[in-house]
Amino acid sequence: MKKGILKMVAQEVDNRQILTIPPPYKKDSTPYKQKDFCDITREMCFQYGQDIISELKICKVIIVGDLSVGKTCIINRFCRQIFATGYKATIGVDFDVERFDILNVPFHLQIWDTAGQERFKSIAQSYYRSAHVIIVVFDFTSIATLAHCKKWLEEALDASMDMDPFLFLVGSKIDLVSNAAYNNIEQSAMDYAKKLDMEYWPVSSRTGDNISKLFLRIASLSFDKIISNEKLDSLIPSKPIVFNQKSVDDEKKLIGKCVDAKCKNF
Repeated sequence: MKKGILKMVAQEVDNRQILTIPPPYKKDSTPYKQKDFCDITREMCFQYGQDIISELKICKVIIVGDLSVGKTCIINRFCRQIFATGYKATIGVDFDVERFDILNVPFHLQIWDTAGQERFKSIAQSYYRSAHVIIVVFDFTSIATLAHCKKWLEEALDASMDMDPFLFLVGSKIDLVSNAAYNNIEQSAMDYAKKLDMEYWPVSSRTGDNISKLFLRIASLSFDKIISNEKLDSLIPSKPIVFNQKSVDDEKKLIGKCVDAKCKNF
């Protein structure tokens, strides 16, 4: 085992096959009250099946928040089932593409990890555009990071208002606080989320608590919205979109060049 890396042994296999929308963390922790996929979504999936993939837009998810709140750890825990004990700040942006099978239709989340450092904010903000989902992360061990979430949300929304994105407030590192502190902070976070019209989730990247549940719900809500907003006439089978590691790596190289060029200004 490499130093600094804890391979998490999952008690259950991470199931990416979804037939119904997973519930929120709590009934009163979300503004999104639908309990299942809408009739239009189910009808389209039943009628067109996997042919829908040729018309489906990839769902863009951006994760923002203060420096060292655990954004990268959340992504690594979900995408790679690892937890890194050594801290390494994200420079600029990075992303992963994760596949789900929803109502037997392949669906992809493009999950963007953005830097929390002030000097990289201008670089990260250029990648906020057209996000379907905005996740704002705060640290349970640092209550000040919760107070900064509104500013992060406003900056991300400025670039994605035309998308009417789903909004999530995620508290990380819940394994590092006492039960009493957890209860106090959670109530404050839920009240804060309600004011900002966001869905609240507490997570731990170390233990994996709620990480998969969070992303399964994000994928389901996004899928339902994208499918139900499409016109029936547009869902005519055409050449399928194929996501492979080479295309992901090529795009990352291009992003890296852009980041390197912009970093020279700092």
